[in-house]
Amino acid sequence: MMRTTPFLLFDGNCGEAMTFYHACLDGDLTLTRLGDTPMKDTFPPEKHDRIINAHLKSGTFELSATDWLASPTLEPVLGNMTAIMVSGDDEAELRAAFDKLRDGNNNQWLQELREMPFGLYGQFFDKYGVQWIFRGKATD
Repeated sequence: MMRTTPFLLFDGNCGEAMTFYHACLDGDLTLTRLGDTPMKDTFPPEKHDRIINAHLKSGTFELSATDWLASPTLEPVLGNMTAIMVSGDDEAELRAAFDKLRDGNNNQWLQELREMPFGLYGQFFDKYGVQWIFRGKATD
């Protein structure tokens, strides 16, 4: 079964913001820094303290976030700093939804759905300008 979660993109202050939200909403907060992942070698050292994945869960409330890592290819501006994250455990179900929503050639910033160090991942802006992020569990 797929789930959707609000997804926020920050420009270097994701950890601070998510810690604030955690203090306000309680629950469990997980913060993963880029420098703590195998992906760190593909980014300059000044980005290693950025959050690559933040997740807050409090009861039925969930919020995910990251620090912006796409610069200078894509700059953060109001309007592209929110997304809908679709997550699930069934790779086939995620791939089917991903392929339908991306709608052929009508997408910006396409990152094909593929296995990453933290699980299945892909993203794009659809033909309406909505950003979609897909995430599946890591394979063992």
